[in-house]
Amino acid sequence: MKWTCEALYNLLENAVKYTEPGGRITVRIRMYEMFGCVEVEDTGEGIPEEDISRIFGRFFRGKNGREKEGLGIGLFLAREIVSLEGGYIKVKSEPGKGSVFSVFLPRENGKKTEDSKEKNEVE
Repeated sequence: MKWTCEALYNLLENAVKYTEPGGRITVRIRMYEMFGCVEVEDTGEGIPEEDISRIFGRFFRGKNGREKEGLGIGLFLAREIVSLEGGYIKVKSEPGKGSVFSVFLPRENGKKTEDSKEKNEVE
């Protein structure tokens, strides 16, 4: 659980770092039959298409990221942690409109809950 929190923290930290004051960061939790999903959505600067396939690389810093504080290991660590827990991360992004990082983790019991559409949303 501690490492799952670390992975999610890295995603939230990036959302805060790349979203200007007055922007919006939304966290959603969705439960599916086999996986739970945590989405971190922001209205930040977004990620250029040519960087999407590289953002999870160790020490990768896109041209937008070079002006921000950091070492380029947060997304790498998040993906490694989630992968070791049997899950995966998906990203959708559009420059100038923001990003959505979706973390899918296997459910222990694999049972669907009655409120499986959307469990919780925090802004």
